[in-house]
Amino acid sequence: MAEGLQQLILDTLETHGSIADTRSLTIPGQSAPAESQDAQITILGALNSLLSRDMVKFETNEIVSHVLTPEGSQIALNGSHEVRVWNALPVKGQGSPVTAVQLKKLVGDESAKVGQGRAFKNGWIGKEGDGFVKIASSVQDTTQIDLLEIQASGTLKAGEKTLADLRKRKLAVQRKGQWFAVQKGPEFSTSTAKPETDLTVEMLTSGAWKTSSFKKYNFDAEGAPTLGGSLHPLLKVREEIRDIFLEMGFAEMPTSSFVESGFWCFDALFVPQQHPARDLQDTFYLSDPPRSLDPDPAYYKRVSTVHEHGGFGSTGYRAPWSHEETTKLLLRTHTTASSAHMLYKLAARCRGEDMEDDDQPLTKGGNSKDGFRPAKLFSIDRVFRNETTDATHLAEFHQVEGVVADRNLTLADLIGFMKVFFSKMGIKHVRFKPAYNPYTEPSLEIFAFHPMLDRWVEVGNSGMFRPEMLEPMGFPKDVRVHGWGLSLERPTMIRYGINNIRLLLGHKNSIEGIENSPAPML
Repeated sequence: MAEGLQQLILDTLETHGSIADTRSLTIPGQSAPAESQDAQITILGALNSLLSRDMVKFETNEIVSHVLTPEGSQIALNGSHEVRVWNALPVKGQGSPVTAVQLKKLVGDESAKVGQGRAFKNGWIGKEGDGFVKIASSVQDTTQIDLLEIQASGTLKAGEKTLADLRKRKLAVQRKGQWFAVQKGPEFSTSTAKPETDLTVEMLTSGAWKTSSFKKYNFDAEGAPTLGGSLHPLLKVREEIRDIFLEMGFAEMPTSSFVESGFWCFDALFVPQQHPARDLQDTFYLSDPPRSLDPDPAYYKRVSTVHEHGGFGSTGYRAPWSHEETTKLLLRTHTTASSAHMLYKLAARCRGEDMEDDDQPLTKGGNSKDGFRPAKLFSIDRVFRNETTDATHLAEFHQVEGVVADRNLTLADLIGFMKVFFSKMGIKHVRFKPAYNPYTEPSLEIFAFHPMLDRWVEVGNSGMFRPEMLEPMGFPKDVRVHGWGLSLERPTMIRYGINNIRLLLGHKNSIEGIENSPAPML
């Protein structure tokens, strides 16, 4: 049909010189002129094909018409609700009034509900006792008349006000369409032979290329998309958050140790050995090998003492200490274990020890008399929790963590820093709520206002590391450390409008979604 339609257009142009309105054409195989939009779309396809060969040129003209809804079509066929109600009622004084229940049985629930109100408004019916009667001796069904006119012509002579009322009543809807005025192009011909798109070996051998017509190159056309890899949305958001940290002068911590000992994941952070987070239902423990090497004996002794008996201004937990718990190997439940490693190394000079050569994030800045130097460190990496998976939780996720170590830091410094950090992520409104963490005091939950949800949502946790954690490492008493963390998945899901984490990670993730995901621009 496409070639036949193209030939029809060319023959019409040859005969008449132009086509003023493509609605006057009759598509091959059809009996009526092409007045419908489906027909005009078919004609547009043929015109574009001819335009690509410069055989025609055309202008597009927009039109606005109306079509009936299913309810409007029923009214055009059977009459309006209000007229059906009027027809069902007796004339006042010439019969028993019809009750509301009887009216529903006579005309149906929809007509009784809608028609009763409009008939009252028009002054066609009235109330008599518990029922309704006719007041007007005769009525004209203007609604049906208007809808029949729209059905026939797509418009209404009564004007836009009446059309707007019919649209409001959901009896008609507006449809935008188009038609085309066509002229001959510079390469006009009545022949529809398609130009060649490729120069083949056979053409060169036979010499057919000399008489062949070739399609022109379109240097403005987009090239074929490459099949290269695409960054996952999680990696895009990760890189943007990483850039924020680096912009604020932070150094990245090494976080390659997915397996940690109970000592570094819990004990060094002053998490009690009886804490529920250390239970099997919350933590993945290794079966082979099951145990780690012992940590530095002096540091181990200070940590066990502050847990069992107290120290550094604390009474401790006053609970029995288990060496077995400290050496259990596990998949880290938070990257704060990496922060504990780095803080212990940062305190090395305060303990009178040499810093290891590979501690690159800690080598900037000058030393004070007691060997302490301030530091700003961050990490973004995977952590593991033995949790039941659902729409918002997985057993493996990513944690964003930062620590700032300096002298005489206060809670106000932490709050101010958090506001700056989250503002760089595009979160301008934050609130803080007191919370409890075993290794920070005071502790704060961080809430941000989510404009799409129109409510406050938790976005992170923060606090100041306790002296029971810092002073056993060897830090001076006036050194304070801010710490905070948030998941990487939550801001990513908010940014990309994902409400189920399993659509972000795992086998349900869409490859096409990854390829088409925009830059995060937090």
